[in-house]
Amino acid sequence: MKTYYTATLGCKINQYETRSVSEAWTAAGAKETEDPSRAEVILINSCAVTANAVADLRRMVRKLKRENPEAEIVITGCAAQAARDEIGEMPEISRIVPHKDKAALLQGPTAPLPETRTNAFPPFSVSGYGRARAVVKVQDGCSHRCTYCIVPLARGRSVSRPEGEVLDELARLLDAGFREMVLSGVNLRQFGRDLPNEPDFWDLLRRIEDRFGDEWGGRARLRISSLEPGQLGDKALETLSESRLVCPQLHLSLQSGDPDVLRRMGRGHYRAEQALEFLERLKDVWPVFGLGADVLTGFPGESDEEFGRTVEFCRRLPLSYAHVFPYSPRPDTPAAVMKDQVAPAVKKARAKKLRELAGKKKSAFLKRLLELPSLSVLVQDEEGKGVSEFYSSCRLEPPGGDIRSLVECRPLRIERGVIVCEELKRRC
Repeated sequence: MKTYYTATLGCKINQYETRSVSEAWTAAGAKETEDPSRAEVILINSCAVTANAVADLRRMVRKLKRENPEAEIVITGCAAQAARDEIGEMPEISRIVPHKDKAALLQGPTAPLPETRTNAFPPFSVSGYGRARAVVKVQDGCSHRCTYCIVPLARGRSVSRPEGEVLDELARLLDAGFREMVLSGVNLRQFGRDLPNEPDFWDLLRRIEDRFGDEWGGRARLRISSLEPGQLGDKALETLSESRLVCPQLHLSLQSGDPDVLRRMGRGHYRAEQALEFLERLKDVWPVFGLGADVLTGFPGESDEEFGRTVEFCRRLPLSYAHVFPYSPRPDTPAAVMKDQVAPAVKKARAKKLRELAGKKKSAFLKRLLELPSLSVLVQDEEGKGVSEFYSSCRLEPPGGDIRSLVECRPLRIERGVIVCEELKRRC
């Protein structure tokens, strides 16, 4: 192999793993190209969380094969595991590497797959990133089988990355010039359960703070990918209040605000109200903070009343954005065969209503940020695009600052959901 091209569908974990494979191939002498028509091997890291994700993969495969008929197309990721029979019918695909064997790709696109696999954290690691923000993977898989979710079938049970490896990778990325890193996992609630002494995610965050807080506090920052309401208690509040690195922004894997829907989803291990109770206390630590949430609507049996409770709950949340998904059945999951499937038109209408609510909350939050004396903006490109500590999109006017640098800015106005800022002082 001389040249290769990579494409990633789905989550930040997939982005991280693609980057790890890319670094390994480049170290072995291959050359990455941004033009798929020039590649000898095309690697697609796929997603299978929704039916649309698999359809997107099929469209991408056909498009890339038309652009480069001679390339070998290698598919890996969740769809390669959970939808292998479906995509295996595509003649355009040269090789399918199931997610459970994805680490074999570190040895090359034609490396033999292992005959057996232990339940250990796969040996992915990165020393750089092709984006302004770096992802650090700390956990993989999920041992909690939500009734709608295909992830346990696609990625296997939960495994945690040893804490020392996480610290070493953060050190490499800081040395490489990254000033914002996202701690990511499939289910951060399950981090540490398979490690000695069973640390939880908040223990990991404290170790990171002990290692890097003195040197990098105010000069670099961490962001947490996603948390469940059940993780938000006294230990979380104490850890966040003491951190000099964590951005004042959280993202909740909420899914529903109705307790009966949560139980049918297999998520009865938390109450949605736990999030509200915690966030009220968090105001004493972070007077201003960004808040996102994943919300799944149209789940089987969701009545108008149950949906209304989710709407009302989201109305009470101090959201700055939300990711709203209409439920789509996934093969081999209990929810796919549940009675009382919600009609597509109803799911679409409910999702629209929630998105409109989230949009209004986002607008109100951006107006609140305009009242602040300054924002800390991570510069993402040469045109001045950036992201604030609150996870709001920003643009420097005029463009300034090195890519990946943190710049203190004065917010000026809002244009199409983006805060336009002027530079005050460069931090790092």
